[in-house]
Amino acid sequence: MKSKPRSQRICQMFLLFIGLSFSASAISVSQSVAEEFNPSKLTPKSWVYTKPLVTPEDREVEPSRAQKDPTVVYHDGAWHLFMTVKLPGRSAIEYCSFSDWEEADTAERTLLDVSDSNYFCAAQVFYFRPHKLWYLIYQDANPSGKKMRVAYSTTQDISDPHSWTKSKAALDGGTDDPRQVGGLDYWVICDDTHAYLFFTSLNGKMWRMKTSLEEFPNGFDDCQLALEAEIFEASHTYRIDGTTQFLTLIEQKGRRYFKAYLADRLDGDWTPLADSADHPFASWKNIRPAEGVTAWTDNVSHGELVRLTNDETLTIDPNKLQFVFQGMFEKDKHLKGYGDFNWKIGILTPDTDRR
Repeated sequence: MKSKPRSQRICQMFLLFIGLSFSASAISVSQSVAEEFNPSKLTPKSWVYTKPLVTPEDREVEPSRAQKDPTVVYHDGAWHLFMTVKLPGRSAIEYCSFSDWEEADTAERTLLDVSDSNYFCAAQVFYFRPHKLWYLIYQDANPSGKKMRVAYSTTQDISDPHSWTKSKAALDGGTDDPRQVGGLDYWVICDDTHAYLFFTSLNGKMWRMKTSLEEFPNGFDDCQLALEAEIFEASHTYRIDGTTQFLTLIEQKGRRYFKAYLADRLDGDWTPLADSADHPFASWKNIRPAEGVTAWTDNVSHGELVRLTNDETLTIDPNKLQFVFQGMFEKDKHLKGYGDFNWKIGILTPDTDRR
């Protein structure tokens, strides 16, 4: 068998060397990216908060006494904010849109007409690419069942609050509902193959269910305990950009604050990242008003991280954290029931002077 010409062998050796060098470089870059990510980026030592950006609107018809449970996306040059409003005799979802947060409190508001019940609230909004639809996931009263409905509505036009479909049940609370507990504050996030439904049950437990992307928003099954700890409600889960990890934020009761947990998979184990008032994601221990802002809260309740993407992966940028939350002073809760608390909405950003 003839040997290859010397020039050809040299050329092949050179190409092999280049390929090995490139592969080594790729591995080195990949390792470098992984090594550069520090989970402490997700838990700033200190936050500063804005003035109240959305407050109860002064109106004669169905006046609100609280603006709470914000969920928000930025799309086509505008912010689209959905929130719970506490109205006389009912809770509902209200929508407003604005180009700048300074305009939020004066933006036109619309009560969504998606449910005939007197209790539908705690929404989550995202764009589900396989269906090319915007989804609202929320809790809806279900008189015929013991468990609250996991409800959803859809639209092709997020800027039109009248375009949302009527409430449908992903889980209706009936006898065939696979949930082991009632649960509340429903949250959906997807990976490449499945949609996961997380919720809490007010007893130190966070639960997980899943369905295939093809079956979503139906087919949720296999109710499993995802986390048991000193946690309460409002679990919100995100994919961390540039990593293979996921972040869950969960609210603790009492004077409200948020804890943080990490996992390598949405169906994996959650490990504490910041899980006490003294070492929190965000609590009265590590927040302060921004310069020129009068203090108005020592509660950090039911918040939503501003996302890098609007899609079902719920991806966040760990280098650009913004946390939209509901707040009020603890002293102003005195002698009031929870439904009478006067929540307002503001934003936390990392305190660059103390980070």
